[in-house]
Amino acid sequence: MLSLKIGMDEPQDPRRCDLGRVETSAQSDKQTKLSCERIAAPWGPTTPGLDTEWLFRKEFEVKPLAGGRLSITAQGVYEAEINGKRVGDHFMAPGWTAYDKRIPYQTYDITSLLCVGKNCIGVRVAEGWFCGRIGFEGGHRNIWGPHPALMCELQIHYPDTSIETTPTDSTWMVARGPIQRAELYNGEKYDATQEIPYWSTVAPLRSLDISHYWVPVLCMPPLSKQIQVIAGIGVPVRRIETIKPVQHILSPSGKEIIDFGQNMVGYVRLKNIKGLRGHKIILSHAEVLENQEICTRPLRQCDSIDEYTLKGDENGESYEPRFTFHGFRFAQVEGWCSDFTLMDSVEAVVCHTDMKEVGSFSCSSGSLNQLYHNVLWGMKGNFLAVPTDCPQRDERLGWSGDLALFAPTAVLIFDCYEFLKNWLVDVWYDQQVLDGVPAMVTPNATLPDPIWCRRKPCAVWHDVTILAPWALYEETGNIEILEQQYESMEIWIRKIPRRKDGSTHLWDTTIFQLGDWLDPDAPPDAPWKGKTDAQLVANAFLIRSLGLMVKIAGLLHKDQDELRFQHDLQMTEKEFQDEYVTPNGRLVSDSQAAYAIAICFGLLTPAQQERAGLHLVYLEQGLLVHLSYVKHLS
Repeated sequence: MLSLKIGMDEPQDPRRCDLGRVETSAQSDKQTKLSCERIAAPWGPTTPGLDTEWLFRKEFEVKPLAGGRLSITAQGVYEAEINGKRVGDHFMAPGWTAYDKRIPYQTYDITSLLCVGKNCIGVRVAEGWFCGRIGFEGGHRNIWGPHPALMCELQIHYPDTSIETTPTDSTWMVARGPIQRAELYNGEKYDATQEIPYWSTVAPLRSLDISHYWVPVLCMPPLSKQIQVIAGIGVPVRRIETIKPVQHILSPSGKEIIDFGQNMVGYVRLKNIKGLRGHKIILSHAEVLENQEICTRPLRQCDSIDEYTLKGDENGESYEPRFTFHGFRFAQVEGWCSDFTLMDSVEAVVCHTDMKEVGSFSCSSGSLNQLYHNVLWGMKGNFLAVPTDCPQRDERLGWSGDLALFAPTAVLIFDCYEFLKNWLVDVWYDQQVLDGVPAMVTPNATLPDPIWCRRKPCAVWHDVTILAPWALYEETGNIEILEQQYESMEIWIRKIPRRKDGSTHLWDTTIFQLGDWLDPDAPPDAPWKGKTDAQLVANAFLIRSLGLMVKIAGLLHKDQDELRFQHDLQMTEKEFQDEYVTPNGRLVSDSQAAYAIAICFGLLTPAQQERAGLHLVYLEQGLLVHLSYVKHLS
């Protein structure tokens, strides 16, 4: 069995990238250093915008062997093949991290794919999150780099304990692949007429003019010393399940729409395709219908369209995207040309981080059961590589505020400890880059500068540094996560700007706060202007975070910190009472959110708590009467 150790030695060749170390249990005293060059297509640096996928290949000889391993990663996303067979089952590998700090690599057992004699490895590489368009309000390209790159190394283990390596270097070849576009927002465009037959195999290529497709790779300069190439941690994204369509709809405009009956994240798989060479099939994705047509308005600057160009195979063709995913329930299919019906030829492939489901819920209320079902599928759709806020439109970012609130629920549904632990490493890195203030999104994709994205401290969103690790600890009892994130938590508390006079333990009122974000009564163009005082919300979460820091410092035996946080907590609680609560338990904001937060966070005395609870019931009943009246009018 092979176990990985991280190798931090500087490689001798300045173009080489150290991936780590491999050792076997029988060779514990003899480690083999993995090193490889970072390679790209020679046209990459001069391609200003969107490019095709790149196909890399390398032939190599194998003697009678004991085993083989492939360690591989990319700046971008990759999919590897050996002798024409897929390596592993990861989707969108190596995943999404803060690429300016760390790039994970995966190691696969490839023994069963190798044969004695000539072999061939082929690797597809596309932009992914690394240099594809990503970010809020349409996003940006090339955030972490100008183009993709590949890094990998094959290790062949022989019975005499010797190891032969085949790293990425100048002997590899590269060509353009049939995927003409592989974008997260705009989807994938696959032209089967551009396929290179047997591109990842050996024998048939001998009869082809290799130079027609293939050129030598470009060896890239070394990575910055601050970027670590590390053994993959967390949990990979996989194709988890398939869903059959439930309805074939012919829209008023004559479009064919397939309803899968469930909002999900993934893509549509096509089979039974038959048609003329060059014919195109176009798949458009949407979560909802509007006037019985697919509704793409919520997608904003996100086309969410996959396109397949047929090669004209008389035996039939099939297609599924490799390097994109969509949030959808409905798929509009244009150009279907097969003798087979659409209902028999399409299925949806659900993709998300491969977490074990550990919780379930059911009761006698159908509405509550449906609510839980929605929460479950919402988590599946948003836990793909990182915890995002939405899977469908031109955003799909790791917003800190969403996870800050959802983490306690997430840990009850799926075992997401390793997944969130991995993400929190990047939260801490981005926080350090921003001088101790956490990023609004992690990994920190460059954003335009609307008011809610400015690089200033923000309550709730930035409290994720404390709330998420605590949720993981509370569910698992594993204190390691608190130790890992303690510096991130402690620095965030110190960075919170307090008032300069008066209630000096409360938040500085000059700092913009998001408050009760997306209150239904808030103006659509100003979702932070809800009924609840945003400063009340900020200070309630400050008290919540301080209370947790008292517990965390105690668990970690940081006695001085515990006393400091305890004093800060007591003073902040007193000032909160003076500022926002009457002696009888009324709050300055007469809203359900204000009372629910005050009650749940224990911000009131027992007498105030009782009165506040009664008033919350009153507010809820008033809302129900209002909703009933609105329903009656409609």
